[in-house]
Amino acid sequence: MMALQFKLEQYPPICGGGSFSYYPFAIPPIGRQRNQSLQAQALPSRTQRIMESISVSGEVGGAGGSYSYDALKRLDQLWSGICSAQTDVLEPQKVVSSVPGLFSQSDVAGKAVETFDVIVCGGTLGIFIATALSCKGLRVGIVERGVLKGREQEWNISRQELLELVEVGIITEDDIEQSIASIFNPNRCGFEGKGEIWVEDILNLGISPAKLIEVMKKRFDSLGGIIFEGDSVSGISIYEDAAVLQLAKAKILSSRLLIDAMGNFSPVVKQIRRGKKPDGVCLVVGSCCRGFKDNSTSDVIFSSSAVKEVGESEAHYFWEAFPAGSGPMDRTSYMFTYVDPHPGCPKLEELLEDYWDLMPNYQFGDASGIQSPVSFGGFGSLTRHLGRLSAGIYEAINGDLLDSNNLSLLNPYMPNLSASWLFQRAMSAKKESNVSPDFINELLYVNFRSMQRLGDPVLRPFLQDVIQFGPLVKTLGLVMITKPLIIPSIFKQVGVPVLLDWSGHFFMLGYYTFLSTFVDPVIRPLVNAVPAKMKYKWRRQLEAWQYGSGLDYKMSNPNTTKAERGMGTGGEAWAESKSLP
Repeated sequence: MMALQFKLEQYPPICGGGSFSYYPFAIPPIGRQRNQSLQAQALPSRTQRIMESISVSGEVGGAGGSYSYDALKRLDQLWSGICSAQTDVLEPQKVVSSVPGLFSQSDVAGKAVETFDVIVCGGTLGIFIATALSCKGLRVGIVERGVLKGREQEWNISRQELLELVEVGIITEDDIEQSIASIFNPNRCGFEGKGEIWVEDILNLGISPAKLIEVMKKRFDSLGGIIFEGDSVSGISIYEDAAVLQLAKAKILSSRLLIDAMGNFSPVVKQIRRGKKPDGVCLVVGSCCRGFKDNSTSDVIFSSSAVKEVGESEAHYFWEAFPAGSGPMDRTSYMFTYVDPHPGCPKLEELLEDYWDLMPNYQFGDASGIQSPVSFGGFGSLTRHLGRLSAGIYEAINGDLLDSNNLSLLNPYMPNLSASWLFQRAMSAKKESNVSPDFINELLYVNFRSMQRLGDPVLRPFLQDVIQFGPLVKTLGLVMITKPLIIPSIFKQVGVPVLLDWSGHFFMLGYYTFLSTFVDPVIRPLVNAVPAKMKYKWRRQLEAWQYGSGLDYKMSNPNTTKAERGMGTGGEAWAESKSLP
């Protein structure tokens, strides 16, 4: 068995979230380039031959990517457009527009087929926030351009993160158990020729999105939620009293609040970013294969080689893989690299050509070679922030605090996220950096070894994408003591301007840690006594300090029982979720 997948992920700019837009365009070959292009068409690449020989029933969208050769070429065309010599691509089509006056008094008010408190656009991850808001008594609708269902490929997550869904009250532990497709331990961090670090219970559950989302759909439906499948957004009009959604099939929906959960290809995000390039991209290719007998462990991150030339650029490859739930000897493996988009960046097809060469030695050359990476992904991030977001949105709607200033408090500046940008830059290969090809391996191994020496309170949060001030200071200090000669190479690799900018976020990380640790306990008891509008703002500020410093992270024992956690079967959590914390 073999199934192919590939994807292109963006990472947020240094000062916040957001996404980026894709605008494909073809550059016609001329002269000798045209001859080379014709020769390439006459002799299909190995990737084309492999992908066209695999029988598939459909394509995996979203975070799972796609696995047809045509889809690969479309993605490479999009990627070429992003990496073009232009600073920015063309201004995207305007989807969201402001309309003066009240919707209730407009000519189109009578055409709305449904009215909601909240409409969520994009259902794959959007159904989680939609269900959480429905649990609080709000009328919620979901718009999904296809059929709302989960893919077959698993999502990887830890049990600790998954139980956040139970705490929010949208699912029971029994439902979670039924959605678990695979469990594996321990988990390895490895770097070529330098050593290995083993941890337990990090991204060690494979969750079936198909089963989990089916459970969520039933729960959402039981709460009175409505799903509009097979329809897409064609326009959004913002009135003084409503957000009005025009669907492609001519339906009109109105709501008090619209939530965009459509991901990187969201037309709303394209309009917000105005065609600007992303600051960093993660290119990922991978496959699922059968026939692995030793299939009970995983790697959190694995680097099997130094920097190498790929096309007109350089890349440092990392690997991830994990046992797949489709069978005891099935394994999914990915190869990924971090790049800054510029002319000459590697294409996905070029990565796949390297993947076929490198995977056999990586997967079969090491007895424990099963891998899966530091997550960076949407599902684990969603579970950690779901309680904060659902409570904040509920308060905003109840208090009629739906202006842009109040809603912006739900997506605040978080210095720990901005500080993590440095790690992406350090892991991106650059020809002009003039460092050793083995520098990235050396840097990562030194950091991971230092975190291991400092113990689980330092290592485990980092492996789950949570940056904290204390652990970061300890790690940097130990690295400088044990490997001081690596410091000049860090300056060459990331550049002085980036380090100076990062220093500001590092300072703010310490400041938020101080505020959350010492100021929060003083202010929190007083918040309930202030007026509703001020209460809403202070709660969002306290959350910004807590989540922005990474102090929301829980170091819990994933093996504790339901009774020990005091959650029962989840029914108590459902009841509690209707009231604000």
